[in-house]
Amino acid sequence: MQETVARAAASRAIPFDAAKLDRLMEAAGLDILIATSKHNVQYLLGAERAIFFDYMDALGVSRYLPVLVYPKGAPEKSVYVGHRLESHQRAVAPLWVPQVRTESNGSVDAIMRAAELIRQAGVSLRRVGVEMPFLPMDAGKALADVLPGAELKDAVLVLERLRAVKSVEELAKLKTASELVVASMLAVIAGHGRGTTKRQLSDALRLAEANRGLTFEYCLLACGSSHNRAPSSQRWEQGEVLSLDSGGNYQGYIGDLARMAVLGEPDAELKDYLAEIEAVQRAAFATIRPGAFGGDIYVAAERQLAQITQRDCTEFLAHGMGLVSHEAPRLTAKGPVPYDDTDARLPLEPGMVVSIETTMKHPKRGFIKLEDTVAVTSDGYEIFGEGGRGWNRGGSGLA
Repeated sequence: MQETVARAAASRAIPFDAAKLDRLMEAAGLDILIATSKHNVQYLLGAERAIFFDYMDALGVSRYLPVLVYPKGAPEKSVYVGHRLESHQRAVAPLWVPQVRTESNGSVDAIMRAAELIRQAGVSLRRVGVEMPFLPMDAGKALADVLPGAELKDAVLVLERLRAVKSVEELAKLKTASELVVASMLAVIAGHGRGTTKRQLSDALRLAEANRGLTFEYCLLACGSSHNRAPSSQRWEQGEVLSLDSGGNYQGYIGDLARMAVLGEPDAELKDYLAEIEAVQRAAFATIRPGAFGGDIYVAAERQLAQITQRDCTEFLAHGMGLVSHEAPRLTAKGPVPYDDTDARLPLEPGMVVSIETTMKHPKRGFIKLEDTVAVTSDGYEIFGEGGRGWNRGGSGLA
């Protein structure tokens, strides 16, 4: 009996660094935090997402809106409001949150119920942090109406800084996701040959990832001399390159990697081009260690880029990875997803995870790319899912 009680108590421990969150909230001028994105709610609960809403949000005339309320310095007054369809799931896997109400049906009633409960808790509601990009307009208006004296402030960066350093458990999930994505891509490459369409390859990768326990998120693929990476009826033909870039989700954490293939034997030119990309990747890896500035990654990569023969058609990108693609550490303000390069001027910390990618858009040989997931360790770095970095042969597994 005592053992059972101890296990139950352990399962209800706060799964994140509450003291760190309190410090971040204090620095941002927040008294209370209201999280409404599925990824941040998952992180703060330390529990899987609502099964029914893992994929979708829309429901009838409204949408699913999980609401977790955390008062600074008073986790014992935290509240979670979930959808009524979560009731059975939360019953078999109790949450650490003292008040759990799985009784909402849509966005407005969820936020109204949460507001009522936090008023009853008697905490300060003067400065309220919300996830502005993840709070529907109807729910945001309702919240402002019921808290007329409150200042609503964006808390997205507060939550991102909280998640920037991954726990051992999170790192294990990211490593698993990365390894399974690579294994899936290599299986698809080996199992498909001449005449396979890009759509067939994308569908096959979806199945391969699902069969390995991943939730398929996307597949960007290019073949031949084309740089178009959408699934289509274009066929992969003898002698052509194939670029596979896929995101597979493992228990909420994203494996995002890119690998290359060719139908037949790669010629000397292709070998040279991939070797140039590999050199840029390795130059970036070599800078990753605790205490190094995030911007050092770009300095090293750009120095190596300047030395390659195809520098005019090759680009480099590094970004944080975790529950979200492109999260902290934020290393560039010039990438395809716009944000400030905050971490370029800050030291890297053990537990941070970075995606390193080098892309060559050659006018004749096509789209050639490597993308890797790299974790900062106590004494350097570790690559997650390192297999398949060379030219993988298409159809090699066919009879």
